[in-house]
Parts: sequence; C-alpha cells; structure tokens
Amino acid sequence: MAQEEEVLGKAYDSRLMRRLLTYLRPYWWQSTVAISAIFLKVFLGPDVLGPYLVAIAIDKYLSAHAYHGSLLDGWLSSNPWTGVGQIALLYLASLLFNFVLEFVQTYLMQWTGQKVMYDLRSQIFRHLQEMHVGFYDKNPVGRLVTRVTSDVDALNEMFTAGVVSIFEDVFILGGIMFVMLRMKWWLALITFAVLPLIFWVTMLFRKSVRESYRRIRVAIARINAYLQEHVTGMIVLQLFNRERRAYRKFDQINAQHMDAFKDAILAYAIYYPVVELLSTIAIASALWFGGLRAMAGAVTVGTVTAFVLYAQRFFRPIQDLSEKYNILQSAMAASERVFKLLDTPVEIVSPANPVSAQGKGRIEFDHVWFAYRKIEQESPAQTVASVTNGHPHPAGDGTGFDWVLRDVSFAIEPGETVAIVGHTGAGKTTIISLLMRFYDIQKGAIRIDGVDIRDMDLGELRRRYGVVLQDPFLFSGTIENNIRLGSSWITNEQVELAAESVNVADFIRTLPGGFREPVLERGSTLSTGQKQLISFARALAHDPKILILDEATSSVDTETELRVRDALTRMVEGRTSVIIAHRLSTIQRANKIIVMHKGVVREIGSHQELLSQRGIYWKLYELQYKEQELGVENPQEIG
Repeated sequence: MAQEEEVLGKAYDSRLMRRLLTYLRPYWWQSTVAISAIFLKVFLGPDVLGPYLVAIAIDKYLSAHAYHGSLLDGWLSSNPWTGVGQIALLYLASLLFNFVLEFVQTYLMQWTGQKVMYDLRSQIFRHLQEMHVGFYDKNPVGRLVTRVTSDVDALNEMFTAGVVSIFEDVFILGGIMFVMLRMKWWLALITFAVLPLIFWVTMLFRKSVRESYRRIRVAIARINAYLQEHVTGMIVLQLFNRERRAYRKFDQINAQHMDAFKDAILAYAIYYPVVELLSTIAIASALWFGGLRAMAGAVTVGTVTAFVLYAQRFFRPIQDLSEKYNILQSAMAASERVFKLLDTPVEIVSPANPVSAQGKGRIEFDHVWFAYRKIEQESPAQTVASVTNGHPHPAGDGTGFDWVLRDVSFAIEPGETVAIVGHTGAGKTTIISLLMRFYDIQKGAIRIDGVDIRDMDLGELRRRYGVVLQDPFLFSGTIENNIRLGSSWITNEQVELAAESVNVADFIRTLPGGFREPVLERGSTLSTGQKQLISFARALAHDPKILILDEATSSVDTETELRVRDALTRMVEGRTSVIIAHRLSTIQRANKIIVMHKGVVREIGSHQELLSQRGIYWKLYELQYKEQELGVENPQEIG
C-alpha cells in the first residue's frame, strides 16, 4: 500500500482531467453559473475595479494635476463632493456584488463537489461489490477503504477549491496585468521586474513541498495499514504482550508523518515571507519610480496610487497558485488510483442471455480443473520429477497452472445430504467457492439442475444457496436484521421460526432487546458459538434449495453441537445439502461422503461403505474416533 502511494504522477494530466470533468455533466448548469460568477467577480469586484476607482477619485477630484479622463466620466458628476460620493457608492456596490457572487460560487461549487463525491463513492462501492472474491485476496482492505475516503476527498477538494481557485487566480492576474499595462506600461514592467525571482522561488518551494507531501501520503498509508491490522488483531496483541513493541513501531511511523509535515511547514514558513519581501520590493519600486515621475508631471498621483494597490493584489494569487498546485497534483494522483480501481475488469459476470434452471437442486461437477493462480515456468527436469503416483504435481503438468482441483467429478441428487471430507488443503472449501461462482473454473463444467452455472444469472444462482461459513460474520445493526439480511419478504414470524429451529431463540429472548438487540461491529458482544447459531438461522430463514455448511460446527462446544445437529436434521429435509466438516460425527448420517485428497476425489460412498474400504476415510476415522469408540465399548478397561 505504501509503495502504491509513492507514485506522485503529473501535476496536470489532460486525460485524467477530461475523465474527471465527465462527473460534472449532470450538474452542468450549476458549474456554468459558478464559473460565470467567478468571471464577473474578478472584473467587477474590488480586486480589479477598486484601484481603478481610487485612481479616478484622486485624479479627477482630489489632485491638482491635470486629469486625462476615464471610461466613467459620462456617469460621474463634475462636482467633487458628488463625484467622490458616486465613486464611494460604486466601490460599495462592487463589494456587495462581490459578496453575492462569492456566495453563489461557493455554494454551487461546494454543492456540486458533494454531489460528485456521492456519485463517485457510489460508483466505487458498486464496483467493489461486483468484484470477485479473488480480487480481495490480492488487495488489502485498507487500500480499498483509502480509495473511497481519502482519494475521493482529494478529488472533492480539487472540484470545490482547486480548479475554481485556479480559474479565479488566473483571471485576477490577467485582469490586473491588462489594466496596469493599459494605464502605464513602463510602470507595469517595473512592477513586474521581480516576477522572475518569484517564479524561481515558487519552483523551489513547489519541489520541496511536493517531496514533503509524497512522504506525508506514504506515512498516512502506513499508519492506516498498521492501525487496521493491529486493531483487528488486538486480542493476539494483548495475549502475547506485544503492546509495547507495537507501540514503538507505531511511534516510528507516526514520527515519519510528523517529520514530513514539519518539512512542509518549514517550506511554507520560508516561502510566504520571501514572496512578501519580493512583492514589497515591487511595491516600493512602483512607488519610487512612479513618485519621481509624478513629481515631474509625467504621471498622475492617482495612477501611482492605483499601481501600489494593484501590486499588493497581484502577488496574492501567485502565492495561492503555488498552494493550489499541490491540491491539483494530489487530485491527479488520487484520480489515477481511483480510475485504476474502476478500470479493473469484473471477471465474474452474468451472461447476456442467462438460462434459468428448473429443478430441485441437482449438483454436478463434470471433470472440473481449477487453479487460483498461474505459476512460474518450471524446467523440464522439474516437470518430470513432479509426476508422482500417477497424478501430476499441481505445478508439474506443463499447463502453467497451480491446480487446486484436478479432474473432479461427482453428482449430488436433489434432496441428498452429501459430506465432503479430507485433510487441510484438499480442496473442500474451494468446491464451495466454485459452486457459488466466486471463481470461474479453467476446465470442465459445474451444473445446477443440468444448467452450467456460467450460463445462469448470478443473482438467481446465489439465491438458491443458504450458506453457513466456518467464520460467521455479523453486520452492525440488530439480530433481527442480521437474520433477515435485507430480505424484505422475510416476516418477523419467519425470523423467529428460523431462530427456534436452530435452538437460538431462547438465548435471543434473554437479551434486553430480544430480536432487536443491537449488534456491534462483527458481533463483538456475542460469543463465536452464538454468532454461528445466528448464521444458521439466517440461512434457514431464506429457505434455500441448496444448503451449504462449511465447517459450520467447528466453533461451537459439544452441547451446542448436539443442538445444532438436532436442528440440522430439520434443516436438510427436502433440501440438497453439502456439508464440509473435520468432525466426522456430524456427517455419519450423510447419504454420501466424498473424500478429497490433494485436489482429487479419491473415495465416494456412505459411512459404512467407506469404512469397509479401509482407505483414506477409514484412516481419518481411526485417528478421530476409533480409540474413543473402543473405550466406550469396553468401559472396564478405563482407568
């Protein structure tokens, strides 16, 4: 994550900017009005118009020098008292007009920025929901959260402050330069003489601040990643007394962030006084040379006064542009990361013309081959050496895939309860993931009621399943909402009936809020067994055609397991059920048991049939229960 933040990108990328501006299309009239307000504010506001009015007031009414006329003479009175009052009212009107335009521009751009942020975050979240599970295996959660929060905030700042202020500053600079050159071009050139020095200082400042902001972003990324990991793993951290070590590491990362900010503060502390000094020199030069020429009668006092005022206003936008450059650069880097995420293709999609499966839930794996990843090309010697026991090593069949499942074939009839067992890494959970099409297989076919799942609509396919995973996940909200999970067609009576069926209703009713009891993040106030039972109720409430239990009883105690086993008897009635379990006690009554070994189906049969074969299942049974069974059958031997 930190390495990704290292990339700064360009300060301006026309390709990215064009794509960003497409988000303004739904709000084009608000943006147009805001830009128009900026334009009017610049040329009719006090920054450009104010000094010009002061020059007229001094030369026409207050100075003894000859007055050469102005564009406003047709509207101004020849009487000094009246004329000065008119100019004062014009100045006041300019201020009020500027206030109204500032309000319109600020409100509309802030409103538009929030709408763009809303649209962009919605688009990112919708895209994240569409990404397949393998995407999250490779992308840390902290990085994805940063895309939706910090990066979108950077783009909002660009829309509401960066681009708008850049337009305004450029218009102000252009307007002031135009008026100054029209009034006295030689005095304008004297005032602008310090610009090369200011541009040189600005380039140094920008380079320094750019490096500081890069380090700040890297430090923030590291803080986010470190904080998320250690807050999530707080139990382990405290269990092994790693608090002090973890704090020292966090302190180092936090210090890097602070040091980067200190360098940025130092750059600002030097840059602004230097620009102020150079701008003061420009003002002093205009005052000196203009004053000398005024005493000689070559220029009016009002013109010199206007130049002093213009010079004061001229250098503020230059300072502002330097700061907005950093906002623009951060926005370009953020947009590049956001668009990279949005451009990541969705690999698992519904077909254009989906086929609807009609049936009661028949499952068929037909010569399925699957790998999570490709491997590096291995040498011919490694390929030959990897062939063992008639089965190629996952990395040794020359296809370039690290096979997790190899030529897996079996069928589960409607209403059957089938268990899948095997050692860790045998491919049991992978079969479940493929059934729900979290991944697509490389070879073979998986069919539900005779239809290839790749030809089915994803929503329709997954609505067929009720799944209870090994690690139960509860959302923030209430117990009732976690069972219903947004399915409005599930009534309160069905929620309670599902809880009754899995023997968790009595526990829920003992809680202060009952079924409306608040659930904190990840169900932290509930035990693992209680969360597991609520997951059972969730699966049952949705009345699925196919029930999938992936190590669903591994997190419960023996007493709870007995209650769950009793509930399972009712849950599997009339449903196709697939059970993955290490505890063989939970699957002995299954109609069929599939034994996986190193990604291959090695045995299929009932509990008694597999024991009689004295194969892999028999060995697993021996390891778990044979000694215990002998002890129960011969109690006199105990002790």
